[in-house]
Amino acid sequence: MQTSFRLALCAGISTLALATPSLAQTTPVTEQNEPVPQQNTSGGTPAVPEPAVTDEEIVVTGARPIAEAEAAALQVQRNSDSLVTVAAADSVGRLPDQNIAQAAGRLPGVAVERDQGQARYISLRGAPNYWTTLSFDGINVVSPEGRDARFDSIPSAIASQIIVSKAVTPEMPGETVAGNVNVITRSAFDYTNAHIAGKAGFGIAELGEREQYEASLVMSDRYQLGGGELGVLVSGSFYERQMITDNFENDWERVAQDQRPGAGTRFWVHETENKLYRLTRRNWSVSGRLDYRPDDANRLSARSIYTIFTDDEARDNYRFDLDDRQGDLVANTAACPSTAVNPTPTTSGYADLCIGNTPTRGTTYGIDIRQRSTLRAFRQSIFTNTLAGDHEFGEGWTLNWIGNYTQSKDDRSVTGEASWESPSTRTARPTVGYDFSDPNLARVSLFTTLQLASPTRFQAGTPVTAIDSFTKPPVSFTVLDAVDTTDAYTGKIVLSKELGLFGGDATLRVGFQFDQRTKTADENQISLSTAAQFAAIGLPTNYNQFSLDTPFQGEIPLGYSFRYFDTNKMEVVSAAAQANFAFAPVTANNYEVREQVYAGFVMGTLRYDWGSILGGVRVEHLKNRGEAIATVGTATGLVVAESEQTLAFPSLHINFNVDDTKKLRLSFNSGAARADYDQLRPNVVVNDSNQTISGGNPSVQPERAYGVDGYFEWYLRPQGYLMVGLFYKRVEDVLYRQTRTFNSDTLNTGGIDRSSYVFTGITNGGNGRVFGAEAAAQLQLEPYTEALGLPDFLGGFGISANVTLNDSEVTKPAIGAVPDRKVRLPGTSDLVYNIGGYYEKYGLSLRVQYQRRSTWLDGFADDLTDGGDTYWAADDEMDISARFAITPQLEIYFDAQNVLNQPGRRYSEPGNLLTATGTPTGRIDSQTIEWERFGRRYSGGFRFNF
Repeated sequence: MQTSFRLALCAGISTLALATPSLAQTTPVTEQNEPVPQQNTSGGTPAVPEPAVTDEEIVVTGARPIAEAEAAALQVQRNSDSLVTVAAADSVGRLPDQNIAQAAGRLPGVAVERDQGQARYISLRGAPNYWTTLSFDGINVVSPEGRDARFDSIPSAIASQIIVSKAVTPEMPGETVAGNVNVITRSAFDYTNAHIAGKAGFGIAELGEREQYEASLVMSDRYQLGGGELGVLVSGSFYERQMITDNFENDWERVAQDQRPGAGTRFWVHETENKLYRLTRRNWSVSGRLDYRPDDANRLSARSIYTIFTDDEARDNYRFDLDDRQGDLVANTAACPSTAVNPTPTTSGYADLCIGNTPTRGTTYGIDIRQRSTLRAFRQSIFTNTLAGDHEFGEGWTLNWIGNYTQSKDDRSVTGEASWESPSTRTARPTVGYDFSDPNLARVSLFTTLQLASPTRFQAGTPVTAIDSFTKPPVSFTVLDAVDTTDAYTGKIVLSKELGLFGGDATLRVGFQFDQRTKTADENQISLSTAAQFAAIGLPTNYNQFSLDTPFQGEIPLGYSFRYFDTNKMEVVSAAAQANFAFAPVTANNYEVREQVYAGFVMGTLRYDWGSILGGVRVEHLKNRGEAIATVGTATGLVVAESEQTLAFPSLHINFNVDDTKKLRLSFNSGAARADYDQLRPNVVVNDSNQTISGGNPSVQPERAYGVDGYFEWYLRPQGYLMVGLFYKRVEDVLYRQTRTFNSDTLNTGGIDRSSYVFTGITNGGNGRVFGAEAAAQLQLEPYTEALGLPDFLGGFGISANVTLNDSEVTKPAIGAVPDRKVRLPGTSDLVYNIGGYYEKYGLSLRVQYQRRSTWLDGFADDLTDGGDTYWAADDEMDISARFAITPQLEIYFDAQNVLNQPGRRYSEPGNLLTATGTPTGRIDSQTIEWERFGRRYSGGFRFNF
């Protein structure tokens, strides 16, 4: 693996290094088709003030693309009246940044959460990801999944800038708590005349030797029309990534029958499994934009963007049900006898210390294999359409208006899922040897099972390598048609006036906004479970007739061999199921939630020679309405829940110019994170057999946050940037998912008392806070080579680095025997840092980027029998990029991604639980519950720009 990586990297860099550098530009000449840095591309109310034209205007040559992109971004940051950080278009395309999450993840205070090795969610300054909102050109967009803005479905090719606002202003929706990621789309007016740019590349994923393709194209031109000017831009992009994954997962629990000394600190794996994926992920995007300027005082814009993320997944899932016969073990509080270990136990061996088993090593006899073959076809799309206008009139008056319709879809459909299970006969089941002592590997060994009589005892037989040699008849087959659709409408109007006030230049802005978002979940399913039904659709009773004779394509040592299921046969069986059986609605998962937000804001900006003051307040009136089918016992019925409330969000931002290069920023801001749409649904499902109640909570309150920021920025001359800052947020009514006793008689019907049932749902917890510090630097050697007497070629070196430190704490209320306790804010890393070094000179551009995110809390444990709170282990990522400009219009590139090939690891830590007496149970992090590795990826190709 190491050898192949080095060969690929060296070959790519050598190809670039051997290219002739004689075409490099030595005299800065503005390229007519390079982006115009002063261009306001928002089309409506800009997210940040349009950069003022100063004597430090950036000259774009294309000879130093990284340095020039950083300079353009710093100009936007410097002229903003609030705290922002910016990625300019050229830097978005510099590294292997296929999507917006990857591109923004290199900015100060930005951390990413990954899925299958692909950047997906964004966390700002250590806050939960649902505190971050997503916008296109200043209009908030609801992610297909809901309020957890998902960024991997948005290709970076559509963006000219990514503006990350960390300090909330009155213009932003109140649900913006940690900040907003605003994707500024490309406009024809970004370029001085006709423009065409594109990219094409091919790559290889090291794990499984899978292929990767990417391409993008942007075309624009400007036309004289009716005394004004019309700008037309169209763009498209495509990205395909084929993948194989290494995976194992363990589920830990306390075992009630394990009562021997030390039981309070023991957790056992009740199920270990391998989820073995064959994936093909694709991103498509198509966009078009018309910008019309009839004169200098009026601008009109029409924009349409369609992005779609597809995830075609074939999953072979082998699950070993270690606690299959947990009841064989009889509770006993005495220590185990000091006699020799019994190799032929009367129990299955699960949680049985007295046969030599421990939580990390042992053997279980005659247990169930539960296998699933799943073919999924996920589709997530965003289709957003905007009309906007900017009009100047009178003396200093400006009117901005915008209308938007966005439809987001989350298609969670499953083409087919077949489940196979071992028969009840113990000797037809495997005996499994397990070893979980290495947190990075779950080892299993398979044997046949021997049963001895008088008394009944069990023994491991001959070793078995091929797991599919065990009998596993089918037990179920399902087809799922599940689509969540969100229709969102936005209307916004802002009136502003330039005037002199309090001895300074002032801008007063008054705005009104209406948002309506309706999310509808529509889930239908075919569920088959009998031999006659399986025969009707052609599902074989022998799994080997449903599979391929293809060896495992990953690298993790499984301890057994298996056969991948045949996706073509799955599609045939699925089609037969749909032809012979009807879909039935899954009423428990179907709902409609409508949210209406009536908002108004007033804000003023005062500008003086010494700096500026921006302050104001936003007031929002929220109305929620939810409809769903609720089930109580055997009765079902429509439930409608409505609520409304009014919230105010004040904010104040003070910016002080220490001198021409240094700024001090101080801000106060507020926001309120609202529960997601599925968490607000009013349906409640009651299961009398299990004595459980689950569902949404329409009355849950928003999670309120109040923050203070203090930052120092130093814009070095002629170019460079240093920043240090402190931030603090107080959080009230923290949202979290809770499991508790229902404690209400509202669902008591038919003489059944359900007040003692276990209820699971979203709720409000205690209060908390998060505070921290961040620092950033962008430095280049070029300005200092002459003064230091260094050779000219050394001027190509530069560095960018940033670090964020966090300390968070929230109070989790008491649950049953578990008292209230202080825990970290979910999704928060204590440390996030990025370090990037680059060299660009003579047409050659090389860059290495490293990011580390420390451990973060994923979920709470609400019960002493749980395995503990869950965490994601620290994440390390390194990317390498190289490019060479053959001409000013054509370059070749090579990218290496996920160079360190670190796994994603989630684990449980019982030390965060307390016993009923408040005694800590001890801290460990070796209880791995999920482990995945994805492999390195290499790609290369060419870019052109005319």
